Amino acid sequence: MNNYKLTLILLFGGLISACGGGGSDSPDPTPNPSSSSAANSSEASSSVSSATSSEASSSSAATIPTTVSSFIVVDQFGYLPSAEKVAVIRDPQTGYDAAESFVPGATYNVVNMDTGAIVYSGAVQMWNAGATHTTSGDKAWWFDFSSIIAQGNYAVVDAENNVRSAGFKIHADVYKPVLKHAVRTFFYQRAGFSKQEPYAEAGWTDTASHIGAGQDTNARLYNDTGNAATERDLSGGWYDAGDYNKYTNWHADYLIVLLHAYLENPTIWTDDFNIPESGNGIPDLIDEIKWGFDWLIKMQEDNGSVLSVMGLSHASPPSSANGPSLYGPASTSATLTSASALAMGSKVLGSLGIASLNTYAEDLGNRAEEAWAWANANPNVTFSNNVSENGSLGLAAGQQEVDDAGRAAKKLAAAIYLFAATGNTSYRDFVDTQYNAAPIDWVSPWNEPQLTNFLYYASLPNATSSVANSIKTNYATAMNTDENWGAVRNNADAYLAFLGDGNFTWGSNRTMSRKGTTFYNLLSFDLGDADEAEVRNAALGYINYIHGVNPQAMTYLSNMGSVGAHSSVNEFYHSWFANGSDLWDRVGESVYGPAPGFLVGGPNPNYDWDGNCTSPNPNPGCGTAAPTPPKGQPPMKSYLDFNTSWPLNSWQVTENHNDYQVAYIRLLSKFVQ
Repeated sequence: MNNYKLTLILLFGGLISACGGGGSDSPDPTPNPSSSSAANSSEASSSVSSATSSEASSSSAATIPTTVSSFIVVDQFGYLPSAEKVAVIRDPQTGYDAAESFVPGATYNVVNMDTGAIVYSGAVQMWNAGATHTTSGDKAWWFDFSSIIAQGNYAVVDAENNVRSAGFKIHADVYKPVLKHAVRTFFYQRAGFSKQEPYAEAGWTDTASHIGAGQDTNARLYNDTGNAATERDLSGGWYDAGDYNKYTNWHADYLIVLLHAYLENPTIWTDDFNIPESGNGIPDLIDEIKWGFDWLIKMQEDNGSVLSVMGLSHASPPSSANGPSLYGPASTSATLTSASALAMGSKVLGSLGIASLNTYAEDLGNRAEEAWAWANANPNVTFSNNVSENGSLGLAAGQQEVDDAGRAAKKLAAAIYLFAATGNTSYRDFVDTQYNAAPIDWVSPWNEPQLTNFLYYASLPNATSSVANSIKTNYATAMNTDENWGAVRNNADAYLAFLGDGNFTWGSNRTMSRKGTTFYNLLSFDLGDADEAEVRNAALGYINYIHGVNPQAMTYLSNMGSVGAHSSVNEFYHSWFANGSDLWDRVGESVYGPAPGFLVGGPNPNYDWDGNCTSPNPNPGCGTAAPTPPKGQPPMKSYLDFNTSWPLNSWQVTENHNDYQVAYIRLLSKFVQ
């Protein structure tokens, strides 16, 4: 058997004994992070209806099955009281579980897990006249229980088959503990910072990493390591993903998305996320954002340019990594992305009315303008890392450099945020010229970040009105396509989270999150006459998918049993929570498993093992065949709960990435109050 630990517990078994879950399943046998609660509520009743249904008397009672079926999938954390609530019942036709089958009973019940009361009964509704959903390889039915609004712990029960769904809550606060864990992953990703109790949960403590000789505090230029004059203190920031490297272009983008998450629902960002800064009178999300800016400041040179990338060494735990830290030179793209983030940070932090941040915010603004000036004077300075042409092989991993079009987009974004921060009309003039040359004509998760930039510009009171109106109108119009509202209103996806087969790629959970945001932008930026309940329910479909309404019946967040997930990610590619670690490998097999709350990349039908595995002399780690799944599956089933490194390259499927995390945080935060 291949060493990727092909675990059949969930992926191949249709019926699973209850061992954890939202609401009231028995606790998951994992360490117990906090499980406080909170979230939002103002959705209208579902437009998806069961064929027949009835409110059941509260005196009705049922014997609750002990068997949790992976064929009845729900959001394992739960639902907001007024939100659309639809369980998906699945019967596999193609893919790894095609040999399994499930036919739903005639009547389904919603049962209160605390009292045994049947609170709702109804028939399931066949999806698309019994057609197979090609994206998942499943036939599907929907069981709509949106009329249940009473807070409580529930499960969907198929009495005829004597099985039930995972437990879940209905509560206005249902997503707050999930959001807290998702945000806290940035605390665990901090480089050069000690993670100790009570801020780190027991099991995931570590001393500060990458602060030894020749590391972050005195990093050197990658191609001049013998020259002490190149030393820089570049400590801090966040590990980018499952690797510990730090990429300026991406890091600055994370700051922008987190700042939008703050602006779009500011009252939810409290000072109690249990990070070291908690209780200082500043929202903890802002504290974490400031941690990110502290590093970005260190990456800026005196002339305004910003260094491009840092390569760090790797080990488990991070504090045991002892290799040198090296950096790449400044580039136009890194400098422009930094200008955007610095400008937005200046405006947001300066508007909070927190005296201790005012000087800091002013400094961010000055740095943003210095970065813009350097990039304008040096428009084509590029640096590609980890390539042989410039001797940078091994400097970080992912390629952070962009092409000419990418630099142009970054310059436009920088002008938007600098105009917002300064009011200088020269930036506005640049934005208007660029937009008028290429106005919005499509909306998708792939251009969502650029669209958010435009929508933010259109929201500014001193934006050019004709341009602002064009942005808003064109965005709303572009949402009325088959890929957007058409898919929602025509029930195009069996799992109520339409993406389209071609959009399932590396990082599909980020794409799902961004897709949900494309809908919610209609409310965030007040675009016309959008129906609030319809928008919220459309966006929530993508949250529900990530939380368990998917063919794996899995919550795509790590180690979330203590917060209510019956089946969450047990292992994922991360240098700390590495394959073979006695402490942090798979939940239930290692002592602790990985830290909670990390969003994994998700199903990737383009997954493949390394080319070495098909060479004449393959590495023994290849085994005899590429792991299936994720290979050779329908898009939604192209997933395996594994964390093996080269040559099976699990990072294509299960690696975390801060870019995935911020996209999810931004969307989830809309449903917290």
